[in-house]
Amino acid sequence: MEFIFILLYLLIVLLVIEISVVAFTLTGLERDVARYQAISMLTGTGFTTDESQLIIDHPVRRRISMFLILFGAFSLAVVISAITNMLSNDLRLKELTIISIVLLAIYFLGKTPLTKKLLQHRFQYEMKKNLDISELPVKEVLFLQKGDIVTDIVIEEGAKLDGKKVEKVFEHGHDANLLFIKRGEVNIREDLIEETIQAGDKLYIYGDKQVIEKLTKETESDNPH
Repeated sequence: MEFIFILLYLLIVLLVIEISVVAFTLTGLERDVARYQAISMLTGTGFTTDESQLIIDHPVRRRISMFLILFGAFSLAVVISAITNMLSNDLRLKELTIISIVLLAIYFLGKTPLTKKLLQHRFQYEMKKNLDISELPVKEVLFLQKGDIVTDIVIEEGAKLDGKKVEKVFEHGHDANLLFIKRGEVNIREDLIEETIQAGDKLYIYGDKQVIEKLTKETESDNPH
C-alpha cells in the first residue's frame, strides 16, 4: 500500500509539472525552458538563470509560477503528513486516485487544439490588459516573426564596415535596423544616421536573421593577422 501511495503521489506531481509546461508553452515559452523552470519552482531549488527573467516579466507566467511554488510547499507538507499516515496505515488511496484522474483529464484536455486556441487567446488578452508595451519582455515585443532576432555585433579593425556611414550600411529596403551603437562606455542613439562606424563599436541590431548574418560577415577584419 505504501508503494502504491508513492506512485500515485508521484503521478500527481508529474501531471502538475506537465500541465504547467503546457500552460507555459501556450504563452510562447519554449518547452525545454518551460519544463526546467516548472521543476525549479516546484522543488523550490531557486536556480537563478537568464531564462527565469522570461517568467518574471510575464503576468500570466507569473501566476503559473506562483501556483507551482505554492504547490511545491504544499507537497512538502503532504510528504510529511504521508509519513505520519503510513505509520497509522491511513493512506487515503481513494482520494489520491481521484486527484490523479482529474489531473490526467486536465492534462489531456490542455493538449487538444481547441483548448490551446482558447487559452492562447485568453493569455494574449491578459497580456494586453495588464501590460504596456514598454513592460513586455524584448522577445515578446520584437520577435514578431519566426526569423526576427535582436543581437549585437562588434566591428573589428580593418573590417568592411569600419569607417562607413550608418546611412550607407543600413539603407532603406534592408530588413535590419540599428538600435544603437555602444562605443566604449557611451551608448549612441541620437542622430545615428549621421554616425560613422568605427573599429571597436558594438552595434545592436534588430531585424531578419539572414540579413543580419550577411551583415556580420562585414564586421570581420579582412586581414586577421
